[in-house]
Amino acid sequence: MPKSRSKRRRYQPPPRPRPKPSPGWYGAVVMTPIGAGIVTIILNYTGIIWEVNNVALWVGIALIAVGFALATRWR
Repeated sequence: MPKSRSKRRRYQPPPRPRPKPSPGWYGAVVMTPIGAGIVTIILNYTGIIWEVNNVALWVGIALIAVGFALATRWR
């Protein structure tokens, strides 16, 4: 009895190569702008170094965003 069409072997493309893992130092590169952004925001609200203003707040948020953007490339 002949095999049904669903049982026949179909072409399967070769698997994609896995990306290389990130180097060990990349975690520190990711955490540095996140930590600097948090410290900037805390120092802004406490007023220890400079007057409380929105520019320092936006700089802190931008540093945190850069850290998260770097974290998306971490493997």
